[in-house]
Amino acid sequence: MGMGTSTFVIRWVNLLTMLLAVAVIIFGVWMSTHNDGCRRSLTFPVLALGGFIFLISIIGFLGACKRSVALLWIYLAVLLIVLIAILVFTVLAFIITNNGSGHSNPGLRYKEYKLNDYSSWFLKELNNTNNWKRLKSCLVKSEQCRKLSKKYKTIKQLKSAELTPIEAGCCRPPSECGYPAVNASYYDLSFHSISSNKDCKLYKNLRTIKCYNCDSCKAGVAQYMKTEWRLVAIFNVVLFVVLSMVYFVGCCARRNAASNQSKA
Repeated sequence: MGMGTSTFVIRWVNLLTMLLAVAVIIFGVWMSTHNDGCRRSLTFPVLALGGFIFLISIIGFLGACKRSVALLWIYLAVLLIVLIAILVFTVLAFIITNNGSGHSNPGLRYKEYKLNDYSSWFLKELNNTNNWKRLKSCLVKSEQCRKLSKKYKTIKQLKSAELTPIEAGCCRPPSECGYPAVNASYYDLSFHSISSNKDCKLYKNLRTIKCYNCDSCKAGVAQYMKTEWRLVAIFNVVLFVVLSMVYFVGCCARRNAASNQSKA
């Protein structure tokens, strides 16, 4: 690849990533002013990501414009570290999310989830008291459970609904408990359950309690995280391919710049 072509591609690619970084930083600033504490907890990672993308883009852009071998070396070194990090994270993400799936129940369209079906990493993170306290606070604030009675007016509608893993695990007791449903968000707890599942005793109809302390709720969160991580992992595969191509073009630009310097 010629010097002109490689530096042209590097300049424009990094100009676009600089604009992307600015957008990410603006989004992070917006999150920091948002009233939702759960969103605010993600502010620092988002701002750090935006700042890092902006920094590496500046180095690559200046290196291509000035045809600086030193800047292009730094750019390629950092980009190589990013590629390795993406590869490691993606492999780990696929390994961690390999286990766990829903269990079907007769008469219900949605699935229920069991915590022990998931990887040891999920078990460790979700059984950590501090982690779960923060997650539970976010779940209560989201009021997903309160909205169920508005979405599903009858028990028949509830049973035929495709509840999300969090709705199925956190907003209702496990089916094996046998509690009759009065409506989509209220159950008759006077029924004597013979199930040995400890979640049956933990469930309460109170808005702030529900089944948020249940293993079924943690399993629902694990399934949600598994789905999200899989999407991120697939995105990372695409990103890895794109950045590998950029790395190749950067190597050509660095080699051509070094060749021109030696001739000069």
